[in-house]
Amino acid sequence: MHYPEFRKKGPYVYEAEPIGRMNVPARVLADDKLWRLIQSDESLKQLCNVTMLPGILGYAIAMPDIHAGYGFPIGGVAVFRKEDGVISPGGVGYDINCGVRVLTTQLTEDEIRPKLQRVVDELFRKVPAGVGSSGAIRKLSKREMEEVVIKGAGWAVEQGYIRSADLNYMEENGCLKGADPGVISHRAYERGRQQLGTLGSGNHFVEVDVVDHVENPRVANKLGLFKNQIVIQIHCGSRGFGHQICEDYLSVMHRAVRKYGIYLPDRQLVCSPLSSPEADQYLKAMRGAANFAWANRSIIQSLVVKALEIALSATTGDIGLRILYDVCHNIAKFEDHIIHGKKVTVCVHRKGATRAFGPGSKYIPEAYREVGQPVLIPGDMGRYSFILVGTEKAMRVTFGSSCHGAGRVMSRRQAKRQARSRNIEKELEKKGIIVRGASRATISEEMPEAYKDVADVVRVIHKAKVSGIVVRLRPIGVVKG
Repeated sequence: MHYPEFRKKGPYVYEAEPIGRMNVPARVLADDKLWRLIQSDESLKQLCNVTMLPGILGYAIAMPDIHAGYGFPIGGVAVFRKEDGVISPGGVGYDINCGVRVLTTQLTEDEIRPKLQRVVDELFRKVPAGVGSSGAIRKLSKREMEEVVIKGAGWAVEQGYIRSADLNYMEENGCLKGADPGVISHRAYERGRQQLGTLGSGNHFVEVDVVDHVENPRVANKLGLFKNQIVIQIHCGSRGFGHQICEDYLSVMHRAVRKYGIYLPDRQLVCSPLSSPEADQYLKAMRGAANFAWANRSIIQSLVVKALEIALSATTGDIGLRILYDVCHNIAKFEDHIIHGKKVTVCVHRKGATRAFGPGSKYIPEAYREVGQPVLIPGDMGRYSFILVGTEKAMRVTFGSSCHGAGRVMSRRQAKRQARSRNIEKELEKKGIIVRGASRATISEEMPEAYKDVADVVRVIHKAKVSGIVVRLRPIGVVKG
């Protein structure tokens, strides 16, 4: 298949005009430095393939952390008309509602540093991590799992893990309405029953960070952030439950493509018309997996609180922990956007992309409405992470979306090969970062060099005015899955 050439259209925009079966342009946000890295894999071809799906509007756009994924590139965003568009599981991903929750404290680095080893050890003990990890809470019954599917983080409130006020600081208030337990397989329920409150493996983590630079003091104050403050990041998703739902519905969509006569440039883009029963069932199941993920992060939050209380010999009041915000990275949702000057309701696919609604949006907490939605961008475990806020421009040019992280530049196999003769834990320890992982292989796979420098990624987003930098975070303690 012949693909178009991407050309630079502005300081931070590269675009390929539609040719052949492409319905709309393909667009990437990047600077020259990142553009050279982006061209090293198949992600640009994947982005062009997305433009060939029925009912796509505007353009398929990718963030500067773009890299190749299943069907859609990771870092890709695409919107589809309700009337004749499609839903594609590849545009959501296997780890449905993989996302980030940031918890703030009233502690400073000076206060926690003498007890940091104890803090990291206690977090590692309290929060189960690794492939197949389980045991954070008791194994749930089928009826309880169905309640999680319907209620999301609200279930965690009912069980006493978090407070009801916490729901106000989660995307969608921690629950996507319209989930249906009846369209989820027995196999998915079996995989998820003992995985609530677990990190899983790969790039999932609990991280202790320090606010080491304040870029925008006014907005930082609105978000409750200050220099040298300790904050906690939780990064995980829907575990085996969401993975199995994706797997199940990929099979359904393979049949749907034949049934509805949909042309696909790549079979990984299997999809179904949004008006079809197959799409309806997938969306109901996907919402259930998203709700599981919000409940999962809520239970992990409660485990983090317990770990800090024990390690610091402190009370919850002493720690002053609260949710700053919780965002999801892999999701499909119906939203209203202005496209070609007209307000339309579209199905937004965000795969490895963060919602970044601007000031005034009714969909973000009232406390933040003046400054915009918090955009939480984790980096690698050896450099930085960032907190930004969404902008009005994002609503116009990226369908209210931003990047979601640094983006890999090495496969896990490559990273392990490069780390073979090194001790990554010791290297990080010399930088003042204590790391605990479920295995040495996991730590090797997640070595800092396996990722782009997140500062480069965020700089593009900031300069393109898609999201504005508020603070930079520096890791000092990491628990890896």
